[in-house]
Amino acid sequence: MQGTERYAPGARIAVLTSEPIGRPLDYLAPEDGCEDGAFVLVPLGPRKVLGVVWGAGDGTFDIKRLRRVLQVLDVPPMRREMQQFLQRMADYTMTPLPQVLRLATRAPGLFDAPGTRKIYRLGAGTPERMTDARTRVLEVLADHGGAGFQLGELAALASVSTQVVKGLAKSGAVLEADVPRDAPFLRLDPARPSKTLSAEQAQATDQLRAGAGQFAPVLLKGVTGSGKTEVYLEAVAECLRQGRQALVLLPEIALSSEFLSRVEARFGALPGEWHSGVTQTERRRLWKACGSGEAQMVVGARSALFLPFRDLGLIVVDEEHDTSYKQEEGALYNARDMAVLRASICGAQVVLASATPSLETWANAESGKYARLNLNARYGVSEMPQMQSIDMRDESIESNHWIGPTLVGEVTKRIQRGEQAMLFLNRRGYAPVTICRACGHQIGCDHCDARMVEHRFQKQLVCHQCGETKPIPTTCPSCKVEGKLAPVGPGVERLAEEVRERFPDSRLAVLSSDLFASARALKETIAQIAGGGADIIIGTQIVAKGHNFPNLTLVGVIDADLGLQGSDLRAAERTFQLMRQVAGRAGRAEAKGIALLQSYQPEHPVIRAILGGDEEAFWRAEAAQRQSQSVPPYGRMAGIILSGPDLKPLFDIGEVLARQSQPLRDIGAMIFGPAPAPVARVRGRYRVRLLVKADKKAPLQPALARWVEQLRLPNNVRLAIDIDPQSFM
Repeated sequence: MQGTERYAPGARIAVLTSEPIGRPLDYLAPEDGCEDGAFVLVPLGPRKVLGVVWGAGDGTFDIKRLRRVLQVLDVPPMRREMQQFLQRMADYTMTPLPQVLRLATRAPGLFDAPGTRKIYRLGAGTPERMTDARTRVLEVLADHGGAGFQLGELAALASVSTQVVKGLAKSGAVLEADVPRDAPFLRLDPARPSKTLSAEQAQATDQLRAGAGQFAPVLLKGVTGSGKTEVYLEAVAECLRQGRQALVLLPEIALSSEFLSRVEARFGALPGEWHSGVTQTERRRLWKACGSGEAQMVVGARSALFLPFRDLGLIVVDEEHDTSYKQEEGALYNARDMAVLRASICGAQVVLASATPSLETWANAESGKYARLNLNARYGVSEMPQMQSIDMRDESIESNHWIGPTLVGEVTKRIQRGEQAMLFLNRRGYAPVTICRACGHQIGCDHCDARMVEHRFQKQLVCHQCGETKPIPTTCPSCKVEGKLAPVGPGVERLAEEVRERFPDSRLAVLSSDLFASARALKETIAQIAGGGADIIIGTQIVAKGHNFPNLTLVGVIDADLGLQGSDLRAAERTFQLMRQVAGRAGRAEAKGIALLQSYQPEHPVIRAILGGDEEAFWRAEAAQRQSQSVPPYGRMAGIILSGPDLKPLFDIGEVLARQSQPLRDIGAMIFGPAPAPVARVRGRYRVRLLVKADKKAPLQPALARWVEQLRLPNNVRLAIDIDPQSFM
């Protein structure tokens, strides 16, 4: 329930800012007083910073030395339940509270007064003369579907001066208009008719409605194409009928276009959007609309979880198994787990939807902690695809080729029948390694211990760790011999080269996140493919995320063994999920689909489980193995990451931690390391890791806090704690 504590003028109050101070600071309430949770502007040294009233002051400083709050912002106060959520998240993830607060205040323009604003939209006129700068402005406006931008924002996005925009406005190519600073969101109508549901969908919908209005975690597990979206949209409808707000988290921005169309068809209006592709103006508008309750439904990426909803009644985490829900930099958290936490605090229903749930969610459903709803059949006439392996040891394949004869024959059949085929390889770029055949040197990143990946379409080498790029060289940087550099191994670009060679008359589309300059361009390509605009689709992991291609009847996995390499405890789980999700793209309409997995080890238990189709048997076997090792979800783990400019001091600090581990031994925890991270240097900083493993019920966070507080780190060394690590890179 929202706190109503109000502080009189001059009262001592605690204000939490997002500055790296570690705790709230005491201030004096302003002349008109303020209430708990108010967003305020306060002096901090010579600066003015944003803060939130976090309760009464603690009396640490003499009240005569305290400074006064400068301004109370004209936005709804942060609700008590939101403060509790941020505090509990900070405690669980061991992230400093100011850093967590920063996630909840990422809205530009909070200081702006209400009123009107000038915006610039795409017009119908044509300028007398086109320049590169003018073209960029018009392209930005077209890429954002007619959205309005403020002058400086549009100029910055197009990398032009404001005069260029004003010149286009004079010609009519850009329209200038005064609009209310916050245009209202259209109302969503839950009474509009839904699609006709199957008996299985209707039963799941009834059960979700029965649990609406209260904290009730539900795993909605349905095979690909079973209509999970339609089911949880009915949960959204019930939430809206109760006058509460709904949040749907999606793992990939490219999914949002098709999903938004389905929401609009169901409710007659579009929801709010929150992700990196939304303009700063729209982000500020939505942030305020969530706090006032005007925004009924939000669709967004993981950061949407920190919006200031007035009455959040439902959170849906779609594709809940997806690794993109884990934030790997800054505040380290898993949005799936934090969604459950936030729902528990605000009394909201939470639906975790997936065809291939994470083992953590599956185990919670098995134990009865979560309810479970199953959709076992595809919606309508479509059937689940047949799945087979191709034993590559029996295939005769040419050097520097990766599509075996069997798969070539199956692709040919689909093209002849006017159907689509998809080839999947989870490697971006042209080749993962570039090697010198004269001296053996492999071209690496100058700032990371990682090999640079050739991206031939972009004519450059790219480091997939830090993003560093350099032109593709013709001379070896080590031995200076020219003409001896050779790409090793395939990426999707090299696979595209092979497809053009083998199928010269086919229409080819390559789906890889690095090949599209904007989310709009990616969405347009996906729509063209769905409309039959390609015969062969080549894709990375992005193709596994919920896309619907009605004419696609064949999925060929080029290297089904790729994800099984390495020692990651989640390797089997992730390979199983990815293969099942990719295979699920086939046969989603009337024509029967088939998925073929090229493998050099088809007898591997994971490959056999994928082909066998008994998903529950796979989860039970994987659960038994994890349980025998007392690792998540049947044990607890934490990663300790030390980073700095030099390697030896990091190992020295790690050795000190390993020796002085009594706080962890007191709870029965085991410590492994220190050891260099698999990619030991990223962006010029070395990284050393320790791994802590503890019993499921062990009080891990307090023990970790006692363990690391004994350290006095040099200024150039950082220590990060990753609770429940998903990646060990």
